[in-house]
Amino acid sequence: MNNFIGKQFFYISRGDDEILFYCSDGYIWKMYHQQDCCESVYIEDIEGNLEDLINTDILNAEEVCNSDQDNKQYDSVTWTFYKFATIKGYVTIRWIGSSNGYYSERVDLVPLDLKEEWRDRRLEVLGIQ
Repeated sequence: MNNFIGKQFFYISRGDDEILFYCSDGYIWKMYHQQDCCESVYIEDIEGNLEDLINTDILNAEEVCNSDQDNKQYDSVTWTFYKFATIKGYVTIRWIGSSNGYYSERVDLVPLDLKEEWRDRRLEVLGIQ
């Protein structure tokens, strides 16, 4: 998560099971979980306003995980919190994953090198396209 400190997002796209962060440095970061058969991982809540992360330096970014192996409904439950801070405010993205304990409940955060998609979105945000 230290990769984000000092960077700026110019656009954030949220879907049901993923978030795309368009970074000013030319990369798109994808936060998601590759679903498998016997587990469920999804965005449970976003505390704060994603707009507070737009066009301002990321001052702090951290990932915090908690798990519950004694859950009555599932064999394993994992909460993953992604916490961001800017001068505009704080945003916490809370993911929850549950499984039989064999499958991953981990959230992936990977850089995508999609220069054309990045460029097209940048031009759209700037009103040039």
